[in-house]
Amino acid sequence: MAQAGKGRLNYRCPSCFMRDLDIDMFYDAGKDEYYCIRCQYVGSEADVLAKNELARFRYRAMNRRFTFDDE
Repeated sequence: MAQAGKGRLNYRCPSCFMRDLDIDMFYDAGKDEYYCIRCQYVGSEADVLAKNELARFRYRAMNRRFTFDDE
């Protein structure tokens, strides 16, 4: 069995990331696709980037402070 190698960049698995798991994906150069060894997600680089943008929607206001004025 061939050993998996990391891709050019460390992409997070979008399926695992939506469940608050920070799992790096592996890159298969023969098929030109990324895959997760934990949840069996498979996708192209464009697909992974698009779905990671959807996951970031969940944390869009993480660094913003909300204040409520009681007047």
